[in-house]
Amino acid sequence: MGTIILGTGSTLPRRTMSNVDLESIVETSDEWIRTRTGIENRRIGGVGEKTYQLAASAAKKALEMAAVDPKDIDMLVVGTVSSHMLMPSCGCYVQNEIGAAKAFAYDINAACCGFLYGLDIGDRRIRTDRDAKILVIGAETLSSRVNWQDRNTCILFGDGAGAAVLGHSEDPSRRILGTNHCSDGGLWELLYMHQSPSQNPDLLVEDNPGVHIVMEGREVFKHAVKAMEDAITGLFKRTGKTIEDVDLVIPHQANIRILNNLVERLGIDREKVVLNVMNYGNTSAASIPIALDETNRSGRLKTGDTVLFCSFGGGLTWGATLLTW
Repeated sequence: MGTIILGTGSTLPRRTMSNVDLESIVETSDEWIRTRTGIENRRIGGVGEKTYQLAASAAKKALEMAAVDPKDIDMLVVGTVSSHMLMPSCGCYVQNEIGAAKAFAYDINAACCGFLYGLDIGDRRIRTDRDAKILVIGAETLSSRVNWQDRNTCILFGDGAGAAVLGHSEDPSRRILGTNHCSDGGLWELLYMHQSPSQNPDLLVEDNPGVHIVMEGREVFKHAVKAMEDAITGLFKRTGKTIEDVDLVIPHQANIRILNNLVERLGIDREKVVLNVMNYGNTSAASIPIALDETNRSGRLKTGDTVLFCSFGGGLTWGATLLTW
C-alpha cells in the first residue's frame, strides 16, 4: 500500500532548434555539440507557450490518463526556475488554467531536481491523507533564461513540461519505495542564475551578469556523476534493493557523457536506461517527467516494474527516487 502514479502527460513547444540552427547564432558546429553533449535538437517556446501554458497542457493529459477531474486535485506543485512571473507562482497560473479550484498550488525552486522533490512532497502528503490527489509538474522555458552568446550553455537547454498525478493504492506491490535527496549550497557558484537587479541599492548583488544561466561545465560534470551515484547507492541501502532489481532507469537528461559515466560506474544495463536527451536537450525540472510520459505511453513501462529516477541540478541539488510501477 502506498503512493502510485495514476497518470502522466507531457507537452513540448512546436518549434525545433537543431544544432545546425545554432551554427548561425554562436561559434559552434553540429559535430562539436553532438560529440560533447549527445544533443541534436531542442524545443523552443513560442507564442502561447509560456511555462504555465506548457505545464497546464501536460497536466491536462496526465489528468485524462488518470481519469481524475481537475476539481478533485488537492495539491498542485510545479518544479521550475523559469516561470514567466515571480508572483503569482507558476502553480497558481496552472491551477487557474486547468480549473483545479480545490487545490493549493505553489512552485519548487530546485532546478533539475524540481520534479523529484515534488514527488517526495506528494508522497508524504498522501501518506497523511490517502484520499488526496496530487498533481506534480516539471516545466521550463529555459530558452528565456540562457545567454544566447554563450556557446557553453545555450547549446544545452530546451523547453517543455511533464506532469504526473499521484494517488494512493491498496496494492502492496505498487508504491514509491523510497527517496534520497541532497543539496549543497556551498557549491552554488558552479551553476546559478541571478534575479533582476534589486530596486533597493543597498541590496544590489555585485557582479550580476543578468538573468541567465551561468555554469562551470567541467566542475558540474565531476560533481554530477559522483553525486547521483552516491544518491542511488544510498537509496539502495535504505530500501534493500540493488541495481539488479531495477527494470528501468529514467535519469535527468542533461548530457550524454554524464549519463554514460553514471551507467558505467553503477554497472547499469544500457537497455534499461531511457534516453531522449538527443531530441530535447536539458529541460531541467521537465526532463524526467517528459521521459517518463514518453516511456509510459510507448508501453515500455509494465505494472510491477521497479523504476529508478535520478537527477542533479543547480543549488547544488541532487537525488534519486525508487518506485514500483
